[in-house]
Amino acid sequence: MAQDELTISGLECHGHHGVFDFERREGQRFVVDLTLGLDTTPAAASDDLHDTVDYGRLVGSVRAAVETDPVDLIETLAQRISDVCLLDGRVEWCRVTVHKPDAPIDATFSGVALTITRRRT
Repeated sequence: MAQDELTISGLECHGHHGVFDFERREGQRFVVDLTLGLDTTPAAASDDLHDTVDYGRLVGSVRAAVETDPVDLIETLAQRISDVCLLDGRVEWCRVTVHKPDAPIDATFSGVALTITRRRT
């Protein structure tokens, strides 16, 4: 298993996910944290972007996954994001946290978050 970890944290996106009509209609902020397990030895040796995960491209793909095709649950959204991360064959596993800081809860709270870990099968 890969010992190296690439982390992208605090990726803000606007999505229309949720079980309530107003969430679907108005949308809200989602914040995504990603950690990818991969071997960075080839990239370190070559100093070539083609030998590692292009995190700029990955961010674009994750944003697209959040900002399109609304779903009801953050569980579904987190799985979708992990599927995007695992598209690159160099990624052995990923940990995805989806924060829903403005979740419609009738209480004072600092946020809702779900973290999942998925491995290449």
